[in-house]
Formats: sequence, structure tokens, C-alpha cells
Amino acid sequence: MEKSNTQKIKLGLFVITATLLLITLLYFVGDRQNLFGKNFKISAIFNNVNGLQLGNNVRYAGINVGTVKNIVMINDTTICVDMVLENNILKHIKKNALANIGSDGLVGSMVINIIPNTATALHLKPGDTIKSYTNISTASMLNTLNTTNKNAAILTSDLLKITNSINEGKGTVGLLLNDTEMALNLKKTSENLRVASEQTSTTISQINTIISAINYNESVAAVLLSDTIAAKQLKTTILNLEKSSTEINEVVSNLNTVMFKINNGNGTLSLLLNDTLLVKNIDTTMLNIKESSVLLNDNLEALKHSFLLKGYFKKQEKKLQKEEKK
Repeated sequence: MEKSNTQKIKLGLFVITATLLLITLLYFVGDRQNLFGKNFKISAIFNNVNGLQLGNNVRYAGINVGTVKNIVMINDTTICVDMVLENNILKHIKKNALANIGSDGLVGSMVINIIPNTATALHLKPGDTIKSYTNISTASMLNTLNTTNKNAAILTSDLLKITNSINEGKGTVGLLLNDTEMALNLKKTSENLRVASEQTSTTISQINTIISAINYNESVAAVLLSDTIAAKQLKTTILNLEKSSTEINEVVSNLNTVMFKINNGNGTLSLLLNDTLLVKNIDTTMLNIKESSVLLNDNLEALKHSFLLKGYFKKQEKKLQKEEKK
């Protein structure tokens, strides 16, 4: 009988101890999951949850404010995650906040980070859905690094080939690095370009000096450069010269035609120029006229001394002398 009572007492103590331990455990778990406090639910839509599980923490600005309540796959590219947050954080979260899935450390469990937005927006209400964005996963980063390493290996191989070709003197770069004669020619060319540049600079300076020395009030060059009226007159003069040149060409053409007709025609000028017999006859006629003129003068002189006309000639001389005196 005593043995039975002792067993009952031990069993009662065990049950009481186990019950206390269970209550304590439930308290801590409930406190961790916010089971005994006021809370509210919000949702976020993701394309990939990256191993997120029920009960994982939800952080706002780095502070644990709730846990993951439910994960539902809507379709092959959309996953809805329901979160339970503490009620006292509701006044701090706005509708433009962003949800992001990350890891708690390098090898820790996954967590949802709610990132506040500095832009002005309305406060979040229970049951609202916030926007989300997905970080690049570790696998994607490793794939990218792997591709980068392959490309770097190919690039290194190509650079090695190019370097070997340059060292062997192949290609333009190889010739530039290994051909001393070409290097000297390039050096001379560079020197010639430098000299030409200096001379060009000197010429431009001289031109500037000449332009600066122009007297814009009196010089002809200034008038030609700046006076629009003089420019118009010069343009008119050039047009007149061009017109005169055209008319002179026409005159010369007409003269050539006349000369052709004279040389090949039967007119008076053609005869005068080409008929030698006519010229001789004209010379003879002129000589005869000259001789006749001399004889006529002699006859007139004889008439002056003739007694019949002597008085008449004296009267004419007196008349001429009176007119000269007047």
C-alpha cells in the first residue's frame, strides 16, 4: 500500500513538472510567434521564395516584427506569402514599402525584409498587399561568375595570341614596335608635322596682323571688305566689263568677217589692197594732178602780172590788208 502511494506521489510530481515545462515552452514559443499579443496580417507576392518556410522571421528596418504565416502558390510564376506582424508596427509601415527575401547571415534561415520608402504615401492597413522585389540568388551569382571566368579565360588566350604576334613583328602594331626604320620614319613625319604646324601658326599670326593693320576708315581694302555700296559698284563694274568683253568679241568677229571679205572680195578696198595695177594707175594720176597743180600755180602767177588783171589783184591785196588791220 505504501509502495503504491509513493508511486502515485512520484507520478503526480512528474505530471506537475511536465505540465509546468509545457506551459513555459508554450509561453516562450507564443511570445516568439506573437501568439499572445495583438497582430495583423499583410501579404506580398513573389516569383521565387528561395527556400522561405513557415515561421521564418519578418523584419522591418532590421527589427523582428513578425513571422511568416502562410505560403500559397497561385500559379507557376506567382507565390503569395502571408505575414503576421505586431500591431504596434502598423503605424510605421506605408503602402509603398517593399518586401524582399534574404538570408539571416551567410548560412542562416531565410527572412523577409520589409524596406521602408522615403516617398510620401498612406499608412498600411491590415490585409493589404505590398510590392516586392527579388534579389539575385546565390546560384545565379555562381553561374554569372562561372560565365565570367570562362570569358576571362578566352580573353586571356586571345590577348596571349595578340601579344605573341606583336612580339614576332606581325601586323601594324608589331611593325611599329619592332621595325626601327619605320619608327624613324614616324619620328621624322611627326617632326615635319610639328614644323608645318608652327609655320601655319606663324602664317595665321601674320594674317591677323595684316587684318588688324587695315584702316577701316580710309583704306581701299576696308572699303572692299565692309562697304556694301562699294561692293555693289564693284560687282556692277565687273558685270559691265563682262558685257564689254562680249561686245568686243562681237566687234572682232565682225572685223574678221570684213577682212575676210576684203581679202577675198571684189570691192574697192579689195582692189586697193590687192590690185597692183590699179595702185600704179592711182600713183600716176596723183603725179599728174601734182604736176597740173604746179602749172596752175604758175599760170595764176602769170595772170597776176598781166596788165589786164593786175589792177584786180592789187585791189584784192588792199582789201585783205584792211581786214587784217581791223
